[in-house]
Amino acid sequence: MKKSLLHINIFLCLLLLLNPSITAGEENQNILLMEELSIKVMPEFAYHPNDVKKEDPPLLIGYQGTMRNKSEQTQKGQIEIPLPVDDKNFRIGYVADYSSDLSKVYEIEYLLDQEKGTISWTTSEEIQPNDVYKFVIEFYIDTISVEKEKKTVSYQFKSFTEVGLFNVSFVEPLKAKKVVLEPAIEKKSNHAEEIGVHSYFFQGLKAGEEKSFTLSYEREETTPTFELMEKQEQQPLDTLDSEKSPAIFSIAAVSGIGLIAAGAFAFFMIRKREKI
Repeated sequence: MKKSLLHINIFLCLLLLLNPSITAGEENQNILLMEELSIKVMPEFAYHPNDVKKEDPPLLIGYQGTMRNKSEQTQKGQIEIPLPVDDKNFRIGYVADYSSDLSKVYEIEYLLDQEKGTISWTTSEEIQPNDVYKFVIEFYIDTISVEKEKKTVSYQFKSFTEVGLFNVSFVEPLKAKKVVLEPAIEKKSNHAEEIGVHSYFFQGLKAGEEKSFTLSYEREETTPTFELMEKQEQQPLDTLDSEKSPAIFSIAAVSGIGLIAAGAFAFFMIRKREKI
């Protein structure tokens, strides 16, 4: 069977706007250090709010990054990250960053460069010395390999820089059966309370280091998990402004609120009830 492979090589570039004496060259490469990067891979969780054709099972991927200003000066500039814009039916869902005290979320006006294959934006606030900067990106693609009822998600990540803490979580769709994840996860490394969520944790990821994963499962159901949760919880989102709905699917920097949150809490509760 031919598996779809998602290649994501990310490179972060900070262009200093408030301190013209420092160039965007070798000297600024360590100004913002990536302390933590979390990736959530959610097959058949939800379609993009603007999707009209729903012929292929959707794949939602979310990045949640935490960077720290290691310089002795306040910084504000542009972040640029490559994304798999050439993957089938790629579309951005939500991009945001957070205030320094994490009390505010700013939806970002971003620039998507199709030729370079990057997304870029300007930080919403100044980043104080030794302070953290948190951002989130969500995007949708249709790269799930389908062979009758069997679905396969192949995911590969190549680190763009050194990362202090790195984790990748795969969320099973509701009503999935015969779920297999490679490489296998040791029970002690997974969250026991998060049934249906499989997480890998790494410390000290080096620049250029690659991690590959494959999730396969069988599923007859074609309705996305989020829609099934709506029906089970009887909490439709009809009262929400459709143009603002992507914000509901955001990943919060601290608590995980958003699509992962708007979905995850109910998802875990449903999973627990299914096990009772």
